[in-house]
Amino acid sequence: MRITALIPARGGSKSIPRKNIRPLAGKPLIAHAAEAAHAVAAIDDVILATDDDEIAAVAAGLGLSRLSVFRRSPATSTDEASTESVVAEVLAAHDTDLVVLMQATSPLTTPADIAGALARLADLRADSLVTVARQKRFFWETGADGLSRPLNYTPAARPRRQEFAGQLVENGAFYIFSKAGFLASGCRLHGRMAAFEMAPETLTEIDDPDDWLVVEKLMAHRRGRRTLRPGPGGSAWCSPTSTACSPTPACIIRRPATS
Repeated sequence: MRITALIPARGGSKSIPRKNIRPLAGKPLIAHAAEAAHAVAAIDDVILATDDDEIAAVAAGLGLSRLSVFRRSPATSTDEASTESVVAEVLAAHDTDLVVLMQATSPLTTPADIAGALARLADLRADSLVTVARQKRFFWETGADGLSRPLNYTPAARPRRQEFAGQLVENGAFYIFSKAGFLASGCRLHGRMAAFEMAPETLTEIDDPDDWLVVEKLMAHRRGRRTLRPGPGGSAWCSPTSTACSPTPACIIRRPATS
């Protein structure tokens, strides 16, 4: 089975001009998605679909051996063009079996996320997959009468946060689907659908300048993490370079999250 990662990246961004090649955490935005996909051994090729010469040049300069650039037509590069139209254009010219459709605006996606999602798709024998993140919020709606009502909890039995499962929210990071299923349905999600849960912070997509600032801080936090080991007495967690747990940057006084 041939697996292709597809990253649409047009040049006409309005909210953040030239955002696809703007540096984020030291590299162009598109590099984060491209490098994450390229690091997954199961992915045979990575295609960056763009209409822009500069974006194409930046992609080519990433030095990724399995990355190629697909030149989008004017019809699939307008503000009104759907992502599905780009997928259809690429698939008409590219032979593959499975597509991992990635969004450059979700740079928090990791190779482990992609590999895990591919495994989940296979394990469930699903036709398509959507990535999600869990949000522990109480949702409401307002009716035509102007009154509001809860959607996912009962106010009289308001759960504590640790007892509340929350909701799975589509985070837009990436989608997986078969070429045959897409061509038959015209939609990235079809047939037997599976969901792959990612970290809560991946709900943040870069759509406006404020999002950019948030993601920069999240990425800086990720880079600052250390590989942890139990500290003395099991009361704290220290980096491998720390010989004892003490109030230094090498020591992180909190337990890591458990899965």
